[in-house]
Amino acid sequence: MKGLNLFCCCVASLLLLGTAEEVEDASEPTKRDRSHLESTLKLNEDKPADDFSGVLQRLRKIYHSSIKPLEQSYRYNELRQHEITDGEITSKPMVLFLGPWSVGKSSMINYLLGLDDTPYQLYTGAEPTTSEFTVIMHGPKLKTIEGIVMAADSARSFSPLEKFGQNFLEKLIGIEVPHKLLERVTFVDTPGIIENRKQQERGYPFNDVCQWFIDRADLIFVVFDPTKLDVGLELEMLFRQLKGRESQIRIILNKADSLATQELMRVYGALFWSLAPLINVTEPPRVYVSSFWPQEYHPDTHKDLFLKEEISLLEDLNQVIENRMENKIAFIRQHAIRVRIHALLVDRYLQTYKDKMTFFSDGELVFRDIVEDPDKFFIFKSILAKTNVSKFDLPNREAYKDFFGINPITSFKLLSQQCSYMGGCFLEKIEKAITRELPDLLGSIGLGKKPNVLSCDITGCGETPKNRYRKP
Repeated sequence: MKGLNLFCCCVASLLLLGTAEEVEDASEPTKRDRSHLESTLKLNEDKPADDFSGVLQRLRKIYHSSIKPLEQSYRYNELRQHEITDGEITSKPMVLFLGPWSVGKSSMINYLLGLDDTPYQLYTGAEPTTSEFTVIMHGPKLKTIEGIVMAADSARSFSPLEKFGQNFLEKLIGIEVPHKLLERVTFVDTPGIIENRKQQERGYPFNDVCQWFIDRADLIFVVFDPTKLDVGLELEMLFRQLKGRESQIRIILNKADSLATQELMRVYGALFWSLAPLINVTEPPRVYVSSFWPQEYHPDTHKDLFLKEEISLLEDLNQVIENRMENKIAFIRQHAIRVRIHALLVDRYLQTYKDKMTFFSDGELVFRDIVEDPDKFFIFKSILAKTNVSKFDLPNREAYKDFFGINPITSFKLLSQQCSYMGGCFLEKIEKAITRELPDLLGSIGLGKKPNVLSCDITGCGETPKNRYRKP
C-alpha cells in the first residue's frame, strides 16, 4: 500500500512539473526570424567597405578653398544657422526617429540592431521613457558618452550643438555599440512629443534642436501607433520644420498587428486625414504599416503584408547607406548654391545702398528704406535677371531685415572687391565648384573611379580634428 502511494505521488509530481513547464513555455514569447533583416541590410556580407577617403579629402578641399571663404565673408551662418564642420563632411548617414511618445521609436532601434535582451538595449515602456536625444553610433565596445564630451569633440559632427546651451547638452547622450550596421549609419532617437504645456518647459529650445538634426538627417522616420493619431500644436510645428524634406520622410504606422483588419483600415484612414493638412505635396505620402519589434506578429493578422512593408522600409534604409557619398556631395553642392545666392543678394543690397547715397544723405534712413521694401529697388528681381538663379531658391525677404539688423551693410565688401592676384575671386571659385568640381567628383563615384588620396598639406583641408577633452 505504501509502495502504491509512493508511486501515485511520483506520477502526480511529474504531471505538475510537466504542466509548469508547458505554462512557462506558453508564457515565453517566440522571437521573429531576422534573416530578412540581415539579408536586406547586407549584414552577413564580409566584403570590405568601400574606401572613400580620397573622395572625402577632395570634398573637404573644395569646401575649404572654394565655398567657405565666401560663406565667412558674407556671414551666411548668421542667416541660416548652419555651419558645416569637417566632422559633418566625413560623418556617416544619419537616420532620425521622430514622433509622439511611446509609439515604439526606441523599440524599433532595438529591433533593427538586435539589442533586445542585451545590456545594450534602449529602455522602452508604455510611459514616456526617452527624455534625451540619444545618438547610437559605432564603437569597439559598449560605451556611453556625455553630451558635453560629444560637443567638445570636433572629430564628430556634433560640436555645433554647443550653441543650444548646457541644459541641452545634459539631455544629449551618445551610445557606442559594436554592431555591423552602425559601421555604415548613425541612429538618433528623440524625446517623444507630448501635447501639453509641460512640453514647452524642457529648459532648452526643443524645436531648434529638432531643426538642427532634421537639416542633417539623410532619412527621417516619423513614427505613429494606432492610439496616437491626433495632431497637436507641437506635432504641427514639427511638420512645418520638415517642409522641403518630404523626399527623406518615411511615415510609419507601428504596432499594426495589434488591430483587426477592419480597425486597421479605419486607423490608416484616420492617419491620412490627420496628416493631409500638414504635408504640402501633390502625391500622398507613403505610409509603412507593420510592427517593428522582435516578437512574432499576433495571430490572425496580415503577417505577409507586414513583412513586405518592413522589407520595403529596410530597402529604403539600405539605399541611403549605399548612396551616402552621392548624397554628401549633393548636400555640399546645395549648400554652395545657397551661399552663392546669399552673397549675390548682399552684394546687390550694398550696390543699391552705394547708388542711393549722396553727400547729404542719412545712411541709416537710406538703407532702412531699401531693406523695408527691396522690391521697390528690384533687389531680388535683378538677381533673377542677371544670374542663373531660380526664383524658388531665393530666401525669405523678411530674413534679411533681421540679418542686416545685426550686420551693418557697411561691414561688407562688394563681390568685385573680393578678389586677389594669387587666390582669384571668391565668386568665380564657388561657381567653378558648383558647375564643375562637385559634378566631376560625383561623376567619378558613378564611374567607379576613386580620386587620388592627397595629403592635407597639399589640399589645405585643415588639421585633423582634435578632442579637447582627450588627454595627450
